[in-house]
Amino acid sequence: MHTREEKLEAFGRLLDVLDRLRVECPWDRKQTNESLRPNTIEETFELCDALLKNDTKNICKELGDVIMHVIFYALIGQEQGKFDIADVCNKEADKLIFRHPHVYGEAESLKHSPLIHADKGKELSSGQVLENWEQIKLREKDGNKSVLSGVPDALPSLIKAYRIQDKARNVGFDWEDKQDVWAKVREELGELEAELKREDKEKSTRELGDFLFSVINAARLYHLNPDNALEHTNQKFIRRFNYIEEHSIKAGKPLTEMTLEEMDKLWNEAKQQENQ
Repeated sequence: MHTREEKLEAFGRLLDVLDRLRVECPWDRKQTNESLRPNTIEETFELCDALLKNDTKNICKELGDVIMHVIFYALIGQEQGKFDIADVCNKEADKLIFRHPHVYGEAESLKHSPLIHADKGKELSSGQVLENWEQIKLREKDGNKSVLSGVPDALPSLIKAYRIQDKARNVGFDWEDKQDVWAKVREELGELEAELKREDKEKSTRELGDFLFSVINAARLYHLNPDNALEHTNQKFIRRFNYIEEHSIKAGKPLTEMTLEEMDKLWNEAKQQENQ
């Protein structure tokens, strides 16, 4: 692994490269916050994909792309005279120090706050740290105005639901016994089925949302990440369906001409191969 000096040198090299590209490359020169945003979203999802696959080589590569975008936005901020990469780094460092009084010592403003304190000689648990984190964020000068205001509007709905529930939990709004959530899941499923029978699309849509929200809540309570779980299932479906399609091509028989029974047989073959 590299020394701290080598890491700083590498970061400085990347800053130099971006500075030069911004001046000498026609494409880089014309970029704005708005034009870069779609690329940033794509790069973030590519990183998430590599993380899910535990693909070390691509994790390293995609992290570089994400860091490049962070530096690019900071460079645009610098050109506008609003902030630069040093401001970005310092603000983040200040925030982390402020939110970790159990590591750096309590700030004066937090001495009389209702934070959880570790018993002498003991560390806080990760759960206690999260509860403190939410309390501290509400006390920051430029922090969240409410508990749920820290959840970005643009988050994908599944992840957003999980984060909403998690933030509510950190201030004590949660099931006392995680097993109680199943009654809620069954209740929401029953309400969904009732509206589907009535063929009321608008109400069925609302009830579907309630049902999905309750399932996500159950996953959270059992410490399962629903987004990761669903993506694993997506990938599993893709693998098995591709197996069906590949065999249909070999047989010279289009999928549209295969019977459901034929496709089910190939699906089960793919499933058996995965379980070997």
